[in-house]
Amino acid sequence: MNMFRQLRDLWIPCASMFALTCFGNAYAQVSYQVTDLGVPKNDNYSMIMSVNNEGWSEIMAGNFLPGQGDSLSGVPLNGRALINVDGYYFDLGTLGGPNSWMNFGEINDLAQVVGDSETAVPDPNGEDICGFGTHLTCLPFLWQPFHMRALPTLGGNNGEASAINNRGQIVGMAENGAVDSSCQPGTMNNRVQLPVLWENGNAHALPTVDRDTDGFAFWINDRGQAVGYSGNCSGPIHGILWQNRTASALSDLGTGGFAENINNQGQIVGTVGSADGTTQTGAIWQIVQGTGATKLTTVLGLLPGDAAGIAFGNNNQGQVVGGEWNANFFWSHAFIWQNGVMTDLNTLFPASSKLFATFAAKINNRGQIGGMAIVCSGSHQGEMHAFLATPVEQSVGESIAQAEPMCLQSNFPAADAVTRFLKKSTPRGQLVR
Repeated sequence: MNMFRQLRDLWIPCASMFALTCFGNAYAQVSYQVTDLGVPKNDNYSMIMSVNNEGWSEIMAGNFLPGQGDSLSGVPLNGRALINVDGYYFDLGTLGGPNSWMNFGEINDLAQVVGDSETAVPDPNGEDICGFGTHLTCLPFLWQPFHMRALPTLGGNNGEASAINNRGQIVGMAENGAVDSSCQPGTMNNRVQLPVLWENGNAHALPTVDRDTDGFAFWINDRGQAVGYSGNCSGPIHGILWQNRTASALSDLGTGGFAENINNQGQIVGTVGSADGTTQTGAIWQIVQGTGATKLTTVLGLLPGDAAGIAFGNNNQGQVVGGEWNANFFWSHAFIWQNGVMTDLNTLFPASSKLFATFAAKINNRGQIGGMAIVCSGSHQGEMHAFLATPVEQSVGESIAQAEPMCLQSNFPAADAVTRFLKKSTPRGQLVR
């Protein structure tokens, strides 16, 4: 499953450009020292999906068609899972197939890494869960220095691991082998996909809500609390919190949502659809202390000109990061939300970085942010590069937002085609991941 494809063909309309609320840079903040982690040899794309508290990052890298690396519909031509430690790349290898990936993967503070990898075995049902068009079986993996091993499924052929906490608990998705009756005819990936918790090498299915047939656990904190979604192959989805293997639905605005991350203080971040169903935006929930219940505390606004967004990561200090996309379904601005204020990260990145951040995936407890950015100028112009941004107590000077205001537009050559593709291929009334 590719982050830049729709999650199970979920949809959001692009007819409305109305934001719920717009925030500016209302108070002085630190700026960032930005490290361009580049791309491995022969690749044109890389992105940090996770950064641990040592500053080590998990990266997905590969190749997209020109202009598609920053599109929600972009499909990778090839891919690999890597970690970056102090500027050095380590390729994690595969489980026998040509590609590995980590759509939601994580590196914890013990340098354990999870993700998904193709094997050399064709999927007997023609599924393509890893998303490279090879139709090879796709298995969740755990990598520990320096060995990758497959994690068990729930009886089906495929699965993906999305997060590992510092206790070694892993969450993700695994198939049980059954045909998903909620899928529309002709759906390629049509087996039941269940949220799963791996402990001590064993896979345990997590419950869903409202008789949902499917689900995915995206993140787990060090207290064993996990978040994600449950839903079905072609219908609405619900944000979910799992505590002690018990599921409870997160409140939303009546049009669905899902959770992406949870910190050790019980703050949950993700996205919700607007009440009128025209857009979606980042959201924050909080576990109410002493009750185990959750409360939707904040619906984030959108930066000017953006159509929708998602909060993707948060740290134990309550800082929240994520990304937004425009009406043509291209990622457009990475943001940080802190102290009630949303800020475009590009106003805090120096012009000298040459990087325009379009998505911020995670933020560690040191305040370091990892994600992806467009290279605005130079020999790598137009490529998507992983970045690591470290907060510094100094003025940003001229920001990349000031120096390269047209950097985004130069990377959208196929915007109209992407919009037509999404309108044609997705059902109505649902959310995008």
